[in-house]
Amino acid sequence: MQHSKIGRRGVLGGAVAAAAIAPLAACAGGSSNTPTDQASTTDTSEDNPFGLAGGTSVEAVIFDGGYSTDYVDFAAAEMKKKFPDVKVEVKPSTQIAQELQPRFVGGNPPDLIDNSGAGFIGFGSIIDQLETLDDLLDSNSYEGVPIKDTIFEGVKVPGTYDGKFAVLNYVLSVYGMWYSASLFEENGWTAPKTYEEAIDLGAKAKEKGKFLMLWGKEAATYYQTSAMISAIKEGGDEVRLALENLEDNAWSHPAVQGVFTALETIVKNGYMKPGGNGTQFTAAQAQWSNAQEALIYPSGAWIENEMKSQTKEGFQMTGMPELVLSDSPALGYESLRAEAGEGFIVPSQAKNRAGGKEVLRAMLSKEAATNFAKTRLAPTIVKDTIPEDGFGSSALQSQSKMLSDAGSNTFGIRFVTYYGLNKEQLVVWNSFLAGDADAKALTSELQKISDRVKNDSSIKKITVE
Repeated sequence: MQHSKIGRRGVLGGAVAAAAIAPLAACAGGSSNTPTDQASTTDTSEDNPFGLAGGTSVEAVIFDGGYSTDYVDFAAAEMKKKFPDVKVEVKPSTQIAQELQPRFVGGNPPDLIDNSGAGFIGFGSIIDQLETLDDLLDSNSYEGVPIKDTIFEGVKVPGTYDGKFAVLNYVLSVYGMWYSASLFEENGWTAPKTYEEAIDLGAKAKEKGKFLMLWGKEAATYYQTSAMISAIKEGGDEVRLALENLEDNAWSHPAVQGVFTALETIVKNGYMKPGGNGTQFTAAQAQWSNAQEALIYPSGAWIENEMKSQTKEGFQMTGMPELVLSDSPALGYESLRAEAGEGFIVPSQAKNRAGGKEVLRAMLSKEAATNFAKTRLAPTIVKDTIPEDGFGSSALQSQSKMLSDAGSNTFGIRFVTYYGLNKEQLVVWNSFLAGDADAKALTSELQKISDRVKNDSSIKKITVE
């Protein structure tokens, strides 16, 4: 059984300024990779660090989800100013693994991939087929400053496997529970901190003909993410390390079981809107953000942009930390999962790797990063791109407060993404949220998935310390 090591939980420390983001964990090193089938390139220079040849084209396949894809088009337009005879073709996709795994096998992958969404490719299965990206961070930005000096510390950590930095996570994601501040104020409700308070709120919501929570079939595992965060906050790092390292009976930890039991109560009491396993996830989210049929919803920072066209006027979308079980959780109520996400990769067998890296360099420009923050209402890994008013976004302002309150008490979760477990786990969570499986069955099925990966000697494992 092969293992690679990654560091301990990420840290967002120091003062939180206008962008509401502070340094993450210490960086990890990279390693070399041997490219093949390189497209024709030219000599490298400070203005052309990867030797991108004129007259070439770049194929970028971008996950078409909560952030859409036109932010990459914007960066490509910035790149066009420097490389006017290079063509960048941005191709949206909602099924990255389904569409691109055959191309990896065939040796003809795209030049740049945003490997995200429910149908992403597990990084562990392709890490040896990816370019290292250390040279990207060592290159100068479009503003003439080394990129490594323009981004937040520690952004290499979630994209480094076995010492190889191969995934550039572009967006800083804050995970939490989201609600309408205006709806709560209108009804005199207080945002809950514990599951007990949430269950009490569920009863009040029911009196108003509303539900506490809801879900959509492709996003059922948002509740797994929420549950893991809650359990880690409650039980401490031992919970996170057990899950990350696929330990025996990790899903049976008392903190995990406490959260599962609370969610089971919410389902059994009728506080979870039924039918989510047959509802497309953005349609379900619109039932929350537009029709206001439910009060709170677990998600990452992308939720505001994703539902921008389907949010009730005056909704005042606001984030709060994940729920806890007690008044004295090990990591504190204010602790958060906050880490860089939306992983971009450049395959080693791509025809124009220089072009793929150059698109990333353009995305890391101040102009492109500010455009992303303003239009997507979420921060990138580029510093100093968000004003104090959060571009008028209540969700962005609430992220600022959440990160400020958390201070250095933040962490990441990587095993689901690394091993590509989401597809299997979706089935289990849809069944549980629909009331067709109880907490005991949920625990058993999730443990089986973890055990299958742990006992498969062909899968390279990561060890989180």
